[in-house]
Amino acid sequence: MSSLSYKTALITGASSGLGRGLAAWFASRGVKVYAAARREDALASLKSEVGENITPLKLDVSDGEATFERVKALDVEVGGLDLIIANAGVGEDTRVKRFKWESVQRMIDVNVTGASATLLGALPAMVERKRGHLVGISSLAGLLPLPASSAYCATKSYLRMFLDSVRIDVAKYGIDVSSIHPGFVKSEMTAKNNPKEMAFLLETDDAVNRMGKAIVRRDEVFAFPWQLSSIIGAASALPRPARQAILKRLR
Repeated sequence: MSSLSYKTALITGASSGLGRGLAAWFASRGVKVYAAARREDALASLKSEVGENITPLKLDVSDGEATFERVKALDVEVGGLDLIIANAGVGEDTRVKRFKWESVQRMIDVNVTGASATLLGALPAMVERKRGHLVGISSLAGLLPLPASSAYCATKSYLRMFLDSVRIDVAKYGIDVSSIHPGFVKSEMTAKNNPKEMAFLLETDDAVNRMGKAIVRRDEVFAFPWQLSSIIGAASALPRPARQAILKRLR
């Protein structure tokens, strides 16, 4: 029996970083977690580490149609998913001198198409059941434009707006929708960055614990750490030249 109100959860991008951490966080609290990712060896390691509440699920969210159908089928197989966390995401440098179309396409396929397919796969069934919780892991980068990150910012901004709009549509059906906006977190994706360019960098476990608690509270929007989210919030109210002067320092 789950110590939380969720019995079942699907979490994508569970092979590393925040996704792996969230899968372990919920599984350790009694939730049956379907941990989805491409790397089966990493998922097997997660199951070995955490235990029977982890069920590995090989899934490549960059294939939107296949992802939608797999999530839809999984919802039927398990008798209804209570929680879906679209966490899988990629971020790559898009500064003009290093621009590669393949990088932009990959971010769109995963961060936009993949996340949307993940969240929508079980939504019709959730509407019928009149229960469920959809969570999208966006980013503080989805709140304001940052240098060298045009495609990443745009894809995360899409996810934020998508979730905000879906929340309006499903409120009358008793479905919760949460948009999570982390700042810089130690992970495989940020390992290639210069630590000096990542303000208020958080340890993975710290970030996971904050996110898990926000999800359980069913926060509609959760942006953290407060120091960085406050800077971004204040910058959004400034005239464009002043805002750009601040944001160019936040890679």
